[in-house]
Amino acid sequence: MRIRNRDPNHGTTEDVPPADRNVDKMAPSAALALMLDSQAGAIPALQAALPAIEAAAIAAHDRLSQTGNGRLIYAGAGTSARIGVQDGAELPPTFNWPKDRLGFLIAGGPSALLGAIENAEDDAAAGAAGFTALDGGAHDIVIGIAASGKTPYTLGAIEAARQSGAITIGIANNPNTPLLTGADHPILLATGGEIIAGSTRLTAGTAQKICLNLISNMIMIQMGFVANGMMVAMVPTNEKLRHRRDQIDAALGQQSRID
Repeated sequence: MRIRNRDPNHGTTEDVPPADRNVDKMAPSAALALMLDSQAGAIPALQAALPAIEAAAIAAHDRLSQTGNGRLIYAGAGTSARIGVQDGAELPPTFNWPKDRLGFLIAGGPSALLGAIENAEDDAAAGAAGFTALDGGAHDIVIGIAASGKTPYTLGAIEAARQSGAITIGIANNPNTPLLTGADHPILLATGGEIIAGSTRLTAGTAQKICLNLISNMIMIQMGFVANGMMVAMVPTNEKLRHRRDQIDAALGQQSRID
């Protein structure tokens, strides 16, 4: 029998699971079923946040379409930073989004993507300095991601971006947190406590990844990089993608003749 996830609106990502949900005390099959079930808790959190996600995506598109140099900048620490980098890094090959219109603010720098950098996420000044070093300004969009909603590095980046006139988007998994109150477009993904306490790479991370997918894809759709549900600006960098490019071109040509 599947064990349903408890109401994510009660509690925070810091909560400790009750004794009957201790996966280390379960048979592997039961533990896997419970972990899978907990991941499903990301969906209702995202459904509740859809209006905020839409508002953020449309505002980002509107700003980015005003100039040819506005950037989409992801800011975060630890798991949240890695999820942001994954989302942003896929935009150039998928949509031919210019690499010079992407930016990443990672607590501890690029080396933190593969290992923890001690105390890096606690440095709000470094987050602000990182945005300044990117020559950030009002033409940019900065997406701050922090499950706790209170990571100093991310807050520093968002505050500096907002003071510059950039549009700021804050994604957090806990309510009433500084990231949500400090961003122009707050997005609460209320996933509640994790099945493995102390790690937000589970349900909170799943919700963050889906949220970023929704935002970036909607921006690209609004930018005109999708036609008839297909990636019309995809960069064919290998044989598989060259074949896919040919398929897309053929399908678009066929639909054009039908229309």
